[in-house]
Amino acid sequence: MTVTSALVVGTGLIGTSVGLALRAAGWTVHLVDVDPARAALAADMGAGAAGIPDSPVDVALVAAPPRHTAAALAQAIGGGLAGTYTDVASVKEQVLTDLRELGGDITRYVGGHPVAGRERTGPAGASHDLFTGRPWVLTPLPDQRADDVAVVRALVVACGASPVVMTVEEHDRALAAVSHLPQLVASALAAGLLDADPQAVPIAGQGLRDMVRIAASDPELWADIAAANADPLAAGLQGLIDRLAQVQQRLAAGDPATVQEAVRRLLIAGNEGQARLPGKHGGASRDFATVAVVVSDQPGQLARLLVDAGDCGVNVEDLRVEHTPGRPTGVIELFVEPGVADTLRTALRERGWSAH
Repeated sequence: MTVTSALVVGTGLIGTSVGLALRAAGWTVHLVDVDPARAALAADMGAGAAGIPDSPVDVALVAAPPRHTAAALAQAIGGGLAGTYTDVASVKEQVLTDLRELGGDITRYVGGHPVAGRERTGPAGASHDLFTGRPWVLTPLPDQRADDVAVVRALVVACGASPVVMTVEEHDRALAAVSHLPQLVASALAAGLLDADPQAVPIAGQGLRDMVRIAASDPELWADIAAANADPLAAGLQGLIDRLAQVQQRLAAGDPATVQEAVRRLLIAGNEGQARLPGKHGGASRDFATVAVVVSDQPGQLARLLVDAGDCGVNVEDLRVEHTPGRPTGVIELFVEPGVADTLRTALRERGWSAH
């Protein structure tokens, strides 16, 4: 089956990124948005051509907020704009229910959700490689036509993502745990900074910054998501509240021994949960060695460091930037295979880097 044309309905971060990825794969892409200026910007970025196609495309993808997804799907299906239809909403059961209530033909619809994104919104934040190596969940119905699933799978693969098949119920429970709950936790933690001592915020370390990064996300979008996935999200929140309440009660009681035991149990469970997260390329999580390099705060320093590491024949598996406000230097932590850490450290020192 050859699938080479698509219509993207909604040119925000995800829709524009889909267009960029498909264009990079050689597809013909058309772009529409309720805001023509956004579609025009996405088109200028190279995500496709703005406007409805003259003839039906292979697949239409709706990238609208959850509360508008079903209506946009129903309109596209009713207009016969494509052979197959999909979406990117991070809640699936509500979209399917709404589409049925609107009388949309669900026989050519295959639900989808790329588990990727950024805290930035809008087409300006889009990237052609946003989905590379990321899971993209498909939620076909039990009697779904195999051809329609194959078309959407082809789109997913063209975007560089890895298809994962779930039922709509499985998807919504899973996303409540691994996406929706973390968003609320990050936002609640960041909201606590509003009440923090003014002297405390400037000395915040990288740990807090990592945890609240996604607190910069779009409030309207996440309000939609939470409302559409209320039951699984409420259950996840209750579990988190219960775990924290056990520690809070021990802290309030003031007995050091019971406090230590409660915190120890929570951290051990956290260690075990964190270890379940997949590592690079989706494999088992592995321990990497760290090479810490002091880098001056000047243009091009990070790029030069990575080039030097590559010239040493060492693959940098990941990196982390440690910032200290007001200092002219930072520390770049390079994560590498344990067997090459000493080689990299020595080679970087020979090139003038302060590597530790």
